[in-house]
Amino acid sequence: MLTHGWPGSVVEFLDVIGPLSAEFHLVVPSIPGWGFSGPTRERGWDVDRVARAWAELMRGLGYRRYGAHGGDRGASVSRALSQHDAEHVVGIHLNYLPTPPLPGDPDRTRLTPGDQERLAQTEAYLRDQPAVRQINGTRPQTPAYALNDSPVGLLAWLLDPMTMWAAPDFSISPDRVLTNVTLFWLTGTAGSAPRLHRETGGPPSWRTVQPVGVLVLPEDITRPIRPYAERRLPIARWTEAGRGGHFPGLEVPDLLAADIRAFFGACEADSSGVRLSV
Repeated sequence: MLTHGWPGSVVEFLDVIGPLSAEFHLVVPSIPGWGFSGPTRERGWDVDRVARAWAELMRGLGYRRYGAHGGDRGASVSRALSQHDAEHVVGIHLNYLPTPPLPGDPDRTRLTPGDQERLAQTEAYLRDQPAVRQINGTRPQTPAYALNDSPVGLLAWLLDPMTMWAAPDFSISPDRVLTNVTLFWLTGTAGSAPRLHRETGGPPSWRTVQPVGVLVLPEDITRPIRPYAERRLPIARWTEAGRGGHFPGLEVPDLLAADIRAFFGACEADSSGVRLSV
């Protein structure tokens, strides 16, 4: 199962579906409030509720064992899914894993210079979050009326964080940008999608027990600190990519597909002969 984030959509995975479908079944749903799932019309669609819906979806499709991948909010959904459907999820693969310091973590003076840099980057991002994050987390309905009224305004609203969070060379094609924006526009979900940020509050849970694969993109908005991550999650694979930003499915789909394939291939080998469906 591949779960997207914001300001993306299922369009994020168009370039990895082909390479991955050669080895795995793929389930690529739109989060409720996004795209083909249509706008949500009630409160309560937080990360946990989406995860429960995903578990029910996989049961309805007949999968007894499966893996989950996600980036951005999709990473939070995948982690929640690993808790709500722990009996059936064999592992999760993440390309976004913020690791702000928690009590008991090694003091920053004991971190490597590289990890100290990552910690400073994380702290700076949490301290000076972009305005769009603040609005999505507090007042997403306020800009919703304008976003559903102007396709040019919607393009500007979504392209701003995409250019801010992708690698500086912005290798995402104009076709992919316009396809993503058009999906929001035609389904009337520009205003409902950000509600997931508003609904989901509080610190993330770290109760994942299945193997976790982490793909670190060098130009992401934050990069995980491995000693911190290993205290929180059962890390089974850790890959430091040589290129890419916050949207690997759009920027470096070859690297993303290869890492997903390697991680879940190992999970499949450990699953007592039961074929893994991603």
